[in-house]
Amino acid sequence: MTTKTLTAHQEPHLERQLSNRHIQLIAIGGAIGTGLFMGSGKTISAAGPSVIFVYMIIGFMLFFVMRAMGELLLSNLNYKSFSDFAADLLGPWAGFFTGWTYWFCWVITGIADVIAIAGYSKELWPGLPLWIPGLATIAILLLLNLTTVRAFGETEFWFALIKIIAIAALILVGLFMIFSGFQSDAGPATFSNLWSHGGFFPNEFMGFVAGFQIAVFAFVGIELVGTTAAEAKDPEKNLPKAINSIPIRVLLFYVGALIILMSVTPWTQFQAGHSPFIAMFSLAGLGAAATVVNLVVLSSAMSSANSGIYSTSRMVYGLAQEGDAPSVFSRLSRRKVPQNALFLSCVLLLSGVILMYAGSDIGKAFDMVTTVSAVCFVFVWSIILASYIAFRRRRPQLHEASKYRMPGGVPMVWVVFAFFAFVLWALTTQPDTLLALLVTPVWFILLGAAWLVLRRRPAHLARYATFQAELSQDMEPESAAEELGNVKK
Repeated sequence: MTTKTLTAHQEPHLERQLSNRHIQLIAIGGAIGTGLFMGSGKTISAAGPSVIFVYMIIGFMLFFVMRAMGELLLSNLNYKSFSDFAADLLGPWAGFFTGWTYWFCWVITGIADVIAIAGYSKELWPGLPLWIPGLATIAILLLLNLTTVRAFGETEFWFALIKIIAIAALILVGLFMIFSGFQSDAGPATFSNLWSHGGFFPNEFMGFVAGFQIAVFAFVGIELVGTTAAEAKDPEKNLPKAINSIPIRVLLFYVGALIILMSVTPWTQFQAGHSPFIAMFSLAGLGAAATVVNLVVLSSAMSSANSGIYSTSRMVYGLAQEGDAPSVFSRLSRRKVPQNALFLSCVLLLSGVILMYAGSDIGKAFDMVTTVSAVCFVFVWSIILASYIAFRRRRPQLHEASKYRMPGGVPMVWVVFAFFAFVLWALTTQPDTLLALLVTPVWFILLGAAWLVLRRRPAHLARYATFQAELSQDMEPESAAEELGNVKK
């Protein structure tokens, strides 16, 4: 089968309007999430300076997930997202579970973003009712996404650029403070703060483990570039460029920023529920800068919510096309955007406003939803890796022909699986994350029940048979027979 086969459906389809700069900045924006700005306070307070190694390890492991995803998406340019290659390589159940779980991941993440936006708005405008910023954000992002996919790309481009400028400014200001001997109430700004307050592992091994709990959430969205595959211009060139820059982004935006933060002020000064980015400027006495950073963090949360609305709508659109969601969500507007799927996502994000009034502690609500989201993202990342293993076994000729192979191959997949097992174990070590971990299986039970009903429906079987028939058009006869045999099963 060639890399560019698969006949498109003779109906309105998504348009390739996202340019290289859009793809690059969407990838960066996905890598710099709300978890870095809001969640790193808890991570630093739990792990101390060892949080640097936490982010490096997570970034290293997820780079291989992204490379596996890149090789699979480029093996067939008609894959709209990773749920498509999961359905193709692992079976229809995998496409169903992956698509709906990824949708659920971003709905939960979007709810976390709405909570974060309300929290930061409260700091900027005390006395403002929590529902106003949440509702306003959802309305603005819905209108932006209803226009064209290019409008989404342009919005995300500027949101990501704000985050990049903010972190670069923080690093430059922090370096100036360090080299000029800046003094604050917390003491002098110096690199020795990294090891002079209990060493790099002040809370020993279990403190280091605790750092992984919220840090994993900081990376959710790193795979977002995979959902842009159907709307990216020149994906064979732009997707590899975006994926290959991940290690540099992690070193600069995560490791670099955290080193500066903990050098300017000792790690003991940071608290869970408070952004260390704002705390750094506040402790240094730069109140105006702290307000600006607050606005940047607010825009970061809006960026993440924007990505969530985009990705959930595209995933539901893809699911509806394959018969795994109601057909009403497969319709595109005149502007070639899935407006019904967009409406669904935005309605569900409104639950974030309700959740804020259900409890008094915004921080606890944020921690709960981020843990559930992180567990579901680990599942999606694992399906990507499982699809890669199936790809290597079933399509060795495509792997050999690939110009963008995953480094490390199948052995590296098992290393990343072992790391994911470690992360799940880490989530059991704290009461709040353990509760969220125990709640998450309810989602998979509901999905399983829905799949048992759906898998025998004629509409689903017909659409999936068409999907597989198109995939097998240019295969060797033996391979085509095998694929069609899988459909009948």
